[in-house]
Amino acid sequence: MAEAREITGRVLDVGCGTGENALYIASLGHKVSGIDISPLAIRRAEVKARERGLDVQFEVWDALEMDRLRRRFDAVVDSGLFHIFTDEERPRFVKGLRAVLFPGGTYQMLCFSESEPKSWGGPRRVSRAEIRQTFGPGWRINHIREAVFETNFHSEGGRAWLSSIIRL
Repeated sequence: MAEAREITGRVLDVGCGTGENALYIASLGHKVSGIDISPLAIRRAEVKARERGLDVQFEVWDALEMDRLRRRFDAVVDSGLFHIFTDEERPRFVKGLRAVLFPGGTYQMLCFSESEPKSWGGPRRVSRAEIRQTFGPGWRINHIREAVFETNFHSEGGRAWLSSIIRL
């Protein structure tokens, strides 16, 4: 998405883990911040940024509290966070997205699809209908496409949805 210029401007990597996506996007010239609830993951991301000479601001932060972040972005990327939220948590997450995205900003999300077999366990699966239901008024869905989620549990990747959603 970054190479196809679907990610522009100031970028927030929500649930950034050890920062690989944030660092990659920063290497393409974007101003990037990353948040994750894990202090260990953030420390590792900061070390990687220093080693690679990249200026990325990483911070320990709960993604369900983004509305308190007090910063705004042109794009938010999410690789593997959305599918962990319960039905009750999703509205809080979307409220936070609304708070951190400028109008016209894009939320790019990769999450496990309901087509992924439950036999290996793993996180909750999400249906295309659930994504549409979660992002109703105030949002425009550009696309929800079938994708592959690279994991340590799948030799060929897990079935996923890649969504591009605009804050109106």
